Amino acid sequence: MTKKATLYRMETSNHICPFGLKSKDLLKRSGYSIEDQKLTTREETDNFKQQYQVETTPQVFIKDERIGGYDQLRDYLGKEPAGQQGMSYAPVIAIFAVSLLLSFVFTLSFTGFDGLSSFSISLLELFVALSMTILAIQKLQDLEQFSNSFITYDLLAMKAVRYAYIYPFLEAYAGIGMIANLPAYTVAPVSLFIGIVGAISVFKAVYIDKRKLKCACAGGNNKVPLGFISLTENLFMITAGVWMFIR
Repeated sequence: MTKKATLYRMETSNHICPFGLKSKDLLKRSGYSIEDQKLTTREETDNFKQQYQVETTPQVFIKDERIGGYDQLRDYLGKEPAGQQGMSYAPVIAIFAVSLLLSFVFTLSFTGFDGLSSFSISLLELFVALSMTILAIQKLQDLEQFSNSFITYDLLAMKAVRYAYIYPFLEAYAGIGMIANLPAYTVAPVSLFIGIVGAISVFKAVYIDKRKLKCACAGGNNKVPLGFISLTENLFMITAGVWMFIR
């Protein structure tokens, strides 16, 4: 027997509700035959809400029972809640993973398969530089949000708030400088400075003060917990600075 569902969703010339499309896709993948009722004007949408005493669309009906919106539909079908729930290292892990893959591909394009055994150092250098640069981009997307999180645990930013606005530019400069192979004395001090200050700040907040904070490492809008992976970003910068001087 075919499973049937009725979906009321907003689709006007100016707006297509994303959750309506997601609800439709989820129903289709779950084997439902869908009666797709589009609400094509604001007036039509408002009348629908008033009729069924609901505040939002889309609304899904199955067996003449109102299930609700997209989140309620997921729950009805036994699906996990959509999106990131609570704190997660996923944003930082994604950045590190993509940076590593890019480093491998870029290095391989210069050395070829014959150089696979000898490019480990250059691959590691590129990985650190790309990670720093991408993390800086995440911060630069919204400096205000980044600064709001950063000044809650960075020891220098607590004393000099403007440092929170400068930090992402310094991190981007250090990463780009490594990729561009700029002289060590122009890049290494920056990498060492922000890395050491950051590492001390994170270590104090997490391991001494035992504070449970959101890390600003992947931008202020991410829900990344302040912890070991956050500390890794700073250790990368310290290692990069030391290596540039040694090299």
